Amino acid sequence: NAIYWNPAKIASSDKNGGFSFSYTPWLRNLVNDMALYNASAFIKGKGNWTWGGSINYFDQGLFQATLQNGTSAGNFNSKEYALTFSSSRNMGNGFYLGYNVKYINSNLLGNYQGTSGSGVAMKPAQTVAADVALYWNTNSEKNWNYTYGLVLSNISGKVSYGGAEKNFIPTNLRAGVAAVKNLDEKNKLTFTLDFNKLMVPTPQSIDANGNKVGTDPTTTSAIGGIFGSLFDAPDGFGEELKEVTTSLGAEYLFNNTFALRGGYFNESEMKGNRKYFTMGVGFKLDQKYGFDFAYLVPTGTSSPLANTLRVTLLAAINNDNG
Repeated sequence: NAIYWNPAKIASSDKNGGFSFSYTPWLRNLVNDMALYNASAFIKGKGNWTWGGSINYFDQGLFQATLQNGTSAGNFNSKEYALTFSSSRNMGNGFYLGYNVKYINSNLLGNYQGTSGSGVAMKPAQTVAADVALYWNTNSEKNWNYTYGLVLSNISGKVSYGGAEKNFIPTNLRAGVAAVKNLDEKNKLTFTLDFNKLMVPTPQSIDANGNKVGTDPTTTSAIGGIFGSLFDAPDGFGEELKEVTTSLGAEYLFNNTFALRGGYFNESEMKGNRKYFTMGVGFKLDQKYGFDFAYLVPTGTSSPLANTLRVTLLAAINNDNG
């Protein structure tokens, strides 16, 4: 699953290859036909290279299209997917570089043949995007070993669903650190801390005189939006900090077989107000097969994220000695 989070890390695996499949029912408190699917695989190559690929598929279920007079135009299925090619290289001294190249297709209208309010025919949005990533393992022999990661994901141009309007895709800058303590040969304790910032222009606000304040997204290029997003918040640096989400995590691995996990995600009330705890377990069988289960617990009441779970199946190709 590192292909999604940090592709540089796949080259650090002690396995010759692996495969995983994940299933996440989505927003089940609201609807019963939305789900996220992910299939990922990697294999070690020659010259310290590791290659991988993944498919992310988001089934958004049925929606009812309506005409301008409010009458129904029928039910249609919305879906999005991304096909990813991944590569990572071991640079030595615990340092790894990685990148992804992906094709993204966002079909919010299914096979609906309608038009926008301006009369322009609607169509799926599609683009090619890239991720670049760094991973560093300090390989310390002290009581605690530290690893670091840095990823800039979804670097791409704007996309359109029809007409002249162009939309940013969610470019993200993520940085994280993990502290690992090997209690003995088979038991391990890990703590993680991640920071993530959405690298798109901050939405404009209206001042007391009714004037728009901030970057106009319609006149900002995709690359300009990425770099400008670090400094474009109308309320200055304080608002920029509120655009950074924080994730804390912990895992206890027992006998290299059973893992107990927990975490917390925090987002500013001004920027979405997602706040939730996560908990999960993982099992390994013969160090070849695995099963992971995760559950999300929102801190507020009546959250659409309530009852969100994820199930993952894994299979590994062991090295020549295993």
